[in-house]
Amino acid sequence: MTIKVGDKVPAATFMEMQDGKPAPVTSDQLFAGKKVALFALPGAFTPTCSAKHVPGFVQNFDALKAKGVDTIACVSVNDAFVMGAWGKDQNSGDKVRMLADGNGDFTRAVGLVMDGTKFGMGQRSQRYSMIVDNGVVTSLNVEQPGAFEVSSAEYMLGQLP
Repeated sequence: MTIKVGDKVPAATFMEMQDGKPAPVTSDQLFAGKKVALFALPGAFTPTCSAKHVPGFVQNFDALKAKGVDTIACVSVNDAFVMGAWGKDQNSGDKVRMLADGNGDFTRAVGLVMDGTKFGMGQRSQRYSMIVDNGVVTSLNVEQPGAFEVSSAEYMLGQLP
C-alpha cells in the first residue's frame, strides 16, 4: 500500500556518509520535530536524476529554507558509498543529505518501488517527493513513469506556504 498524505512515515534506517564512512540515520533522527523536503529517485548518476532532480534542490536550498524546510533529503536505493560520491559530484555539500536506502526497506515500506529489472537495475525507487512535518506526510508527489514534473524542487516550493 502506498503512503498517503496524513500518514506517519515508517520506521527505517538509512545510511549516510559521515566522516568518510557509512553511518546509520534513523527515520526518527531525520523527521522528528522537523519539516523535511524528501525526494527519491531511481538511481545515483542516472541522467534525469543528475541533470535535473538533485541540482534543482541544491539551487533552491535557500528558497526552501525560507519556506520553513529544516532538511532536504535525497533517497535512493543505492549504497552509502555511491550516494556519498554522487553528493560530491553534485556539489550538494550541506544543502542536500544524500541518504542510501541500500536494501530498499524504506522504499518498500512507503509502497513506492519501481521494478527496473528489465533495465538491469533491479528493484529501485519510483521518482517522487514529499513534505514531511514532524514525521507526518503533508504533501506527496509521485511521478508517472519516465516523467519529471511534480517531484521537482520548483513544484514543491509552490506547495509550501
